[in-house]
Amino acid sequence: MEVSKPLKVSAVILFVWFVLISCVVIGSLLPATSSVMVAVGRLHINDKVLHFCGYLALSLLPVIGFRDRRRGIVAGLSMFVLGILMEAAQPFLPGRAVELGDVIANGAGVSCGALLGLPIRACIAIL
Repeated sequence: MEVSKPLKVSAVILFVWFVLISCVVIGSLLPATSSVMVAVGRLHINDKVLHFCGYLALSLLPVIGFRDRRRGIVAGLSMFVLGILMEAAQPFLPGRAVELGDVIANGAGVSCGALLGLPIRACIAIL
C-alpha cells in the first residue's frame, strides 16, 4: 500500500519538529559551562536572535505539518508554554538564569512562526 505524498511530507515535518523540540529542551537544560553551550557561545550570534529563530521554527512546523489546521495552530502556539517552562528551569542549572528578554524573544518567535505558517500551509495545499 502506497502512502500519499502529503502524508509523507507531513510525517517528515513532524519528525523534524520532534527533533527540534528535543534539541531546544536539551540545550535549555544544559549547564552554561557545557561544551555544547560553549560552542554555541563561539558562534557570536545574539542570544535573543537564537531564541527568536528557534521558537519561530518550533511554532511554524506544526502549523504546516499537522493535517488539522486548528490543531497545528494550537500545537504551534503551545511552544510558548515550552519556552516559559524552559526559562523556569534555568535557576536550577549551573551558570544559567531566567531572562525576561528570552521569554519575550520566544513569544515573538512563536507568534511569527504561527503567522508565517498559515500562508505557507495554504501554498503547500495548492501544490
